Amino acid sequence: MSGTVFYPRHVRGLFLESLQDSPAVVIHGPRQCGKTTLAQAVCAPEHLDGNWRPAARTVTGPTYDYITFDDDAARNASRADPAGFVADLPDRVVLDEVQRVPELFAAIKLSIDRDRRPGRFVLTGSANVLMVPGLADSLAGRMQVLRLHPLSQAELVEPGWPGDRAQPGSGFLDFLFGDGFAVASSGRLGAQLRERIAAGGYPAALTRPPGRRRTRWYTDYLEAVPQRDVRDLARIARLEAMPRLLEAAATYTGCLYNVSRLAAPFQLSLPTIRAYLTLLERLFLLERLDPWHSNRLKRLVKTPKLHIGDTGLACALLGADSDTLRADRGLLGQLTETFVYQELKRQSGWYHSPLRFFHYRDKDGAEVDIVIERGAGSVAGIEAKAGATVTSADFRGLRKLASATGDRFAAGVVLYDGEISASFGDRLRAVPIRRLWESPPGSDQPDAARMQT
Repeated sequence: MSGTVFYPRHVRGLFLESLQDSPAVVIHGPRQCGKTTLAQAVCAPEHLDGNWRPAARTVTGPTYDYITFDDDAARNASRADPAGFVADLPDRVVLDEVQRVPELFAAIKLSIDRDRRPGRFVLTGSANVLMVPGLADSLAGRMQVLRLHPLSQAELVEPGWPGDRAQPGSGFLDFLFGDGFAVASSGRLGAQLRERIAAGGYPAALTRPPGRRRTRWYTDYLEAVPQRDVRDLARIARLEAMPRLLEAAATYTGCLYNVSRLAAPFQLSLPTIRAYLTLLERLFLLERLDPWHSNRLKRLVKTPKLHIGDTGLACALLGADSDTLRADRGLLGQLTETFVYQELKRQSGWYHSPLRFFHYRDKDGAEVDIVIERGAGSVAGIEAKAGATVTSADFRGLRKLASATGDRFAAGVVLYDGEISASFGDRLRAVPIRRLWESPPGSDQPDAARMQT
């Protein structure tokens, strides 16, 4: 595997903990985001493709067997006799793409009830297991679910293999909910921001050079997923509409969720379009960002926002590249918001406290792109800007959010493509967007600025 770059997956530590606590660990996320590689590297390295192997196994004890249900024989055998199939499994096993055989879940539940040793099953799936009928109920209390996203920018600037570094990422969320961001300066990203947005985070796509070859990977991916995964989840009459619907959704990424507007180009009913959109959510290709609200606030917009699951996918769907984004500032603004949202969601996967994500918008038009709640306490707001200038007016929505949350308000940050981290009032700050994944000057985090390619 000479020339191949391996990236650290910062959720690895949580994965190892989960294997010690739960009989079944489910890693779910979009197809081709790295679930199989992570599961094999930690549990069954002998099954990794090619000649490359990690220096040492990371799970002690017996090795895991590996079975993929993309294999016709394994899939057919498990469907024909789920109980017998599970009964014949070894003590520890990785079962890949389990959403293709939902018949197995009841048999796995029965097996776990008979033997609740932790770490017996590692299940990976390219559909949201919490939205698969029957699965969450079947394995409630018996499984821990880990969400794996495409690569975050924090992972992309640290090439290597999981576990190479003890301190993952830039610590952005710790600064957001902690002591805040010190006054500091850094260089603008400029064209590099547009390039990162267009590249996305799928590992296989990033092995190809920017341009036609990378776009072809995304195009092939978008054609294959509906043909393979949608068929496993539901019987739909107009399978060919799925890529077109996803393209329409990409046009409105970062905008309020409007099913009627998305349905306009199609000769399909609104209930059908809603069902198709739900399928795309189950496959992690779309996300709805719910509105933040408080019982004290009566004038809030209650409509969710729509975000595409990865900006590389969005750019491929829209035929956009870095030059396109430079010319179309409106599209750049939308995709920058989605880019920031997805980076924060990816980093939340290994953050030490549970986080919930929302957006804020009131009837007067004041809005905050991303609202993050930490547990039942702190609230922070994030505005994303592609430009290099910040003014006091950019903090309008954040000031309203601060007023609404009072002592719960931890920080309001405008992320922008500028050079200076500076204060705009109490707990309000403009911060260069590259701080999302780069360590601040003088910190003991890896110096990502020196590691970029």
